[in-house]
Amino acid sequence: MSFEDMPVEVGVIYEGERVRKAQMLVEFGGPKIEHKYELCRAKKMDEIEDMKVIIEGPDISELEEGKSYPFGMVIEVAGEQVEEELEGVIERRMHEFCNYIQGFMHLNQRYDIWCRVSKDAFKKGLNSFQYIGTILMRLYKAELSIIEKCQMRFITDPKKAEQGYEEALQIYEARDARARALSDDDVEEFYGCVLCQSFAPSHCCVITPQRMALCGAISWFDARASARIDPKGPNFKIEKGECLDPIKGEYTGANEAVKEKSLGEVERVYLHTIFEYPHTSCGCFEAIAFYIPEVDGIALAHRDFRGPTVNGLAFSTMATSVGGGLQTEGFLGISIEYMRSPKFLQADGGWSRVVWAPADIKERVKDGIPEELFDKVATENDAMAVEDLEAFLKEKQHPVVEKWVEEAIEEAPEIPAEAAAPTPEMQYKMPQPMQVPQMNVPITAMPGMGGIQLQGFISLPGLVPPGGGEDKITLVLKGVKIFAEKAYIKREKKG
Repeated sequence: MSFEDMPVEVGVIYEGERVRKAQMLVEFGGPKIEHKYELCRAKKMDEIEDMKVIIEGPDISELEEGKSYPFGMVIEVAGEQVEEELEGVIERRMHEFCNYIQGFMHLNQRYDIWCRVSKDAFKKGLNSFQYIGTILMRLYKAELSIIEKCQMRFITDPKKAEQGYEEALQIYEARDARARALSDDDVEEFYGCVLCQSFAPSHCCVITPQRMALCGAISWFDARASARIDPKGPNFKIEKGECLDPIKGEYTGANEAVKEKSLGEVERVYLHTIFEYPHTSCGCFEAIAFYIPEVDGIALAHRDFRGPTVNGLAFSTMATSVGGGLQTEGFLGISIEYMRSPKFLQADGGWSRVVWAPADIKERVKDGIPEELFDKVATENDAMAVEDLEAFLKEKQHPVVEKWVEEAIEEAPEIPAEAAAPTPEMQYKMPQPMQVPQMNVPITAMPGMGGIQLQGFISLPGLVPPGGGEDKITLVLKGVKIFAEKAYIKREKKG
């Protein structure tokens, strides 16, 4: 397969390349644009023209530098073995193949795509979708032999992009609905996906009938079809093995697969909880589930949510810590479809533990939320601070409040009066003059593996040990993550 007639190089070496804002000529889709999508449609042989590129709207060279544009990217495929049920499989490979193109970045999937063309690539001649479409079709036909004919459409016209977006949403929903009829217990195998390992080397997605891939684009049916038509591709069978914990969702087969694909970085994974050994996250996840310790509840945020969430952090900020193949307790990348699953975070209480979610997400997955809980889950219209959230949950009598009450009425052990006052040996005093700055740092702790898990590092030198003396004690808190709203630097004058 030759690309010598193309203005830029094409190859796996460019997979994972990022085009930063300063390097960007133009971008398509992304967080600023509502109407963006990618789609695959199965066609009959006489319905398409092989290797044809159709551009509906301004081409790359006709767009204003530095701007963001609505975008639709559609590949139409035909062949004797091409079926409608393969559309999702073929569609998802768009992410992989686009990133083979030097200077062209593709992130996410479905209705969340975000593409950029770099200035350097444009100077080399990548000034038309004609080149991008030709490269993609050559890659598709080389990698998937079932494709006998294909043509591509690129839509930048705003009205046509909006129309195509609405049609794409209906197609995605129809695919997802088909997968809802199947249970994890109905199958003997799960499937894995390592399509995102160029961005997240230690990530391996475990896909089950009731746990769609984090990107929201690959169901169990899609992964099964992909593994069959492309055995050496990114999707593969995972034998379930022994079920070690049906509630948390731990299987020996999944553990073995994740350990192998992560090269030993991840050894255990729970499929239905955000604690202890949560599933790793890539970078294409549709939403994040995150723990709020102040109310002992779980909140949700999706990629399109703007600004800070109820814990003060934006989706993009949390995504930086969650993505990249990390196994981050208390945070979990998930698909929106998983929120409808009967096994949605079942080890944590499912929807009875969810305390906050964006209003549009609540409405979108309303059919998956128990009716009696729907009005008890706060949105950005009800609370945008933890204090307001706590008040809302009390007013609505959310199930988590019962746990607060249970903890509050637990009787503390009585302490004899003579033991209440500390003895000199029990007191720790800072030496004079004080050798460290006064610190007032709130620390958020989460239930961890074997107790409380903190993140980060604090060292406070110079503490006086019990009874005094010349020895000093250094207090070390490992795994602590500190957030400072303000920092002051003062210059002290000598003499």
